[in-house]
This record gives sequence, structure tokens and C-alpha cells, in this order.
Amino acid sequence: MDLILTTFGTYLHRQGEMFLVKVKEQKQEVSARKVRSILITTGASLSTDAIQLAIEKNIDIIFLDAVGQPYGRVWHGRPGSTTAIRREQLRIADTEQGLKLALGWMVRKLDNQIEFLRGARQRRSRLSAQLTEKIEALGASRVSLEAVSGALDEVRGTIMGVEGRAGRTYWEAVNLMLPEAFRFKERSRNPAKDEFNCLLNYAYGVLYGTVERACILAGLDPYVGFIHTDHYQKKSLVFDLIECYRIWADETVIALFAARKVKQTQFDKLENGLRLNKEGKAVLMESFGAHLDEGIRYRNRNIKRRDTVQLDCHHLANGWIGRISDEDD
Repeated sequence: MDLILTTFGTYLHRQGEMFLVKVKEQKQEVSARKVRSILITTGASLSTDAIQLAIEKNIDIIFLDAVGQPYGRVWHGRPGSTTAIRREQLRIADTEQGLKLALGWMVRKLDNQIEFLRGARQRRSRLSAQLTEKIEALGASRVSLEAVSGALDEVRGTIMGVEGRAGRTYWEAVNLMLPEAFRFKERSRNPAKDEFNCLLNYAYGVLYGTVERACILAGLDPYVGFIHTDHYQKKSLVFDLIECYRIWADETVIALFAARKVKQTQFDKLENGLRLNKEGKAVLMESFGAHLDEGIRYRNRNIKRRDTVQLDCHHLANGWIGRISDEDD
């Protein structure tokens, strides 16, 4: 489970092998064995004993800002990778192998979006013609990506251009599925201009933390990317890999609107946008957590949806150092 601290003034400390969460006069004990990560989204206090327990149990502590973006984390100081993995990651970053990986991640993102829209088309017959048009446009973008060849550094702009066009098509399709009162003009961030983007940005922020954790545990360098290059001064590989999993956030947020679980009271108005408040975070995280914990069939095994990220990262790292072959994909 993820232990999520959303109430201002929360105090987290250790009691034996338990975390003790105190909010004013209320106390809650949580076994460290059940905690995967600790997400802190507001002003909270942590004892050094609680931090030590988290480190001992390989539990990362992630700090999220007001829009859900991770801005820091507490992690153990033990090496999480071999030198061989990171050397290989650096070596292939600008090679044909790197291009193949980058295109594979982008194609996987488009495949996820196309599959999602096909499912939506079956459930929303009144939108069939419009969604079909969007699906066909995304299919054309997929073909364009598969046709890209050359040095990654030279074709990066082409890849990003195709992704941008595909993104506009996809969000136009998503907008059709939302209640009219909650439709948005465009994707917006920091802060979001509308309720949909506010929820989506927060879910993406949580997902960034999941992908970064998987990279670290697999021995990958989160800062050495392929599509998103080093000059971003951000965790470029995390930005690359998250494209494979964004659909989970999309599915969760769209489902919340379909189920009429989104209310105006879940958002705080800012001077230039909206921010998800405590009520909104609780609604989102309950649904998103359940979606991530759902059991699925993946790579010939039964596994939680969220754990496929870790499996993919280990598979990637092992492939780079020759422990598996491409035929094992």
C-alpha cells in the first residue's frame, strides 16, 4: 500500500516495526511490512526514527507539490545498480538501438490510446463516427513513427512532432467523452486551467514517482534519457518510460467523470487556475490506487498492474547487460 499524508500538521513517527500517524488527537498504526511508499502532499512532520524504518524496509518517501509533481524523495544510500547497466545505458543512448527503444515506447503509448478509444467506442455508440475518425488518425501517426529511421539525435524532432499531432488528436477524442460542463480547451499544467487537467496532472505526478522508483530498483539511471535529452535537467528516462503507462491515469480520471464522482468542491481556485484539494486527492487516489493494484496477465504471469513497471525496468536492464535476449520480449 501507499501511505498518503494529505492533512496539514500530520506527524509520522515510529513505534517498533509500525508507523504511527498522528493527526491532531487521532492516531493510526500501520505495519511497515504493508507499506510500499510514503507520499507526502502537504505540510507534515517526520521523526528520524520513521525515516530510518522506511530506509530499513526499502520504503521510499516521496514529497509531492500542490499539483502532484514529485520534488524530492528519501531513499537508501545503497547502490541500486551495477556499473555495467549504466555504462550500457549511456552507450546506446544515441545509437540505432536507442532509437528502436524510443520508438517502441512511443508506439506502445499510441497502442494504449487506440485500444482505450476502441473500448470507449463500443460503450458510446453515439460517438462512434467521431471516435473512429480519431482512432484512424492515431493509427496514421503510428505508421509514421514506425517509418522513422536514422540517428536518434537527428530524428528526435520528427518523433516529437508526430507525438504532438497524435496528442492533439487523442485529447480531442477524450474531450468528447467528458460531461459538457467539464470539457477543456487544451492540455494545461502548472497550474491546470480546468478540473480534468487538474486531476490528470496529479495522477501523472504520482505515476512519475512509481516509474522513478522502478528505475532505481532496476539499476537504471533516471537522468539518462533517449527521447527527452539530458539538457532538460530532469529525470529524462522517467519522462521517456512513463509514456508506456500514462493510459492508467487517463482511464482512472475519465472513469471518475463517467461515474459522476467529480465535484466542484474537490478543487481550490487559484489566481490562474485550479488546485486539487484534500477531498479531491482522496477521491482520485482511492480510484487510482485500486486501478494500479488490479491483477492483470502480463508477460505470462499474474501481476498487479503497477508492478508491471518494475518488471519492464528489470527486463530492460537485464537486456542491456546480456542476461536476456530480444527474443525474450
